[in-house]
Amino acid sequence: MFRTPQQIFQSYVYAGSLTRNADALAENFTEDGVLEAPLMPAGAAFPRKLVGREEIRRTMAAYYERESEGGRLPNLEKSGYVLHVTADPDVFIAEIDTVFDGPGDGGGGDETVSLVQIFRVRDGRIARLRDYFAPELMS
Repeated sequence: MFRTPQQIFQSYVYAGSLTRNADALAENFTEDGVLEAPLMPAGAAFPRKLVGREEIRRTMAAYYERESEGGRLPNLEKSGYVLHVTADPDVFIAEIDTVFDGPGDGGGGDETVSLVQIFRVRDGRIARLRDYFAPELMS
């Protein structure tokens, strides 16, 4: 199955960040796919490394069951990303700026979270994803 980097990325974001659907998220990965967050400290709520589609499905389902801190969701109209293709057709990089609206009580402005994801794909699915973001956002 051929999917462009754009299609792979959008499917991954929709399944994970937007709908928090662990089954759909896991289906974006190869059977032996790896999801890594190398900057996460040991014992953090967000997993540092998951290996295999089923471990990704099971662990992320449990993670999504937890309430997100402050209940804030990204503002898609303010958020943005740029995809970078590489010399290796199986690797692309996503530069992401996710914007969370400030509290409605006038207590502060929007918060922008910048991160980088490196995707290695095989047969239209994610074989390895390294997600580099500030650990304090997810721990």
